[in-house]
Amino acid sequence: MEHTGSLSPSPLPPFIRQLCGGSEPELVWTNERGGTTFRAGDRFVKWNPHGSGLDLDGERLRMEWAVHWHAVPRVLDWGATDEAQWLVTAALPGDGAVTPAWLARPVEAARAIGRGLRILHEALPVAHCPFDWSPEKRTGYRVPAERLGIPPIDRLVVCHGDPCSPNTLIAPDGSPAGHVDLGSLGVADRWADLAVASMNLDYNYGPDWEDEFFKAYGIARDEERIAFYRHLWDNEDNIGA
Repeated sequence: MEHTGSLSPSPLPPFIRQLCGGSEPELVWTNERGGTTFRAGDRFVKWNPHGSGLDLDGERLRMEWAVHWHAVPRVLDWGATDEAQWLVTAALPGDGAVTPAWLARPVEAARAIGRGLRILHEALPVAHCPFDWSPEKRTGYRVPAERLGIPPIDRLVVCHGDPCSPNTLIAPDGSPAGHVDLGSLGVADRWADLAVASMNLDYNYGPDWEDEFFKAYGIARDEERIAFYRHLWDNEDNIGA
């Protein structure tokens, strides 16, 4: 999960300033693996050191595919240095769902996140998606599928893959405006997204917003699938290791 941060006391890599096109870079996200995201005018620059376990080229491919059907960032440039991968995207309209304005309006934010996931799930074509986010793929096929205890598929969709609240953008009128951070996008049961997105509401807005989320998506809770996919989210790196 990513979180907001402040500029590191270490010097900003000069190459990032070049990628920012003359605008002063502002650090807007950091993650636990050493990756950073900067905003510079109307663009965002992601910088992930090699060895972080994150693949910006994989994220680029997913965005270039998804942009044909859904509001996701448009890729402007990408590449790698000896130190890191980098990715430059155009900013989308709307604000992140965990900006102060939306943290103060949790009912509307929860509804926008639910509606936004429904829009994404209905817009992206499963039959044409080359990316996989199944439990087997996520655990590296270390455990036979039958031993994972995967619930029967409810509905296959193209999942966001990291449906935590910050990755939904919301328009000023409270409608969902798009999605960011698509590095894990792929085909899976829709509950792989729903279980995590609903769980993450508590982290950002406090308890008691899950009902609004599920109502906005248009689905009743499924406790078996929620439990399985939340457990997978928390443990996928260790299952079968």
